[in-house]
Amino acid sequence: MDIAGLSVAMSQSKVQDAASLAVMKLAMNTGKENAAQMTEMLQSAAVDLNRGQHLDVRA
Repeated sequence: MDIAGLSVAMSQSKVQDAASLAVMKLAMNTGKENAAQMTEMLQSAAVDLNRGQHLDVRA
């Protein structure tokens, strides 16, 4: 393989690695945002403390 071909192959590899890393960062950020929204939603949910206290077992 000649030097020019090797240089092109190495450059393409670096670009592919950079693109892969950028996509991974986007996925991680989306996951963090989803987790934060889920936590906020759960904290703001109304809780009925009387629910589940009594069980009606009549047949």
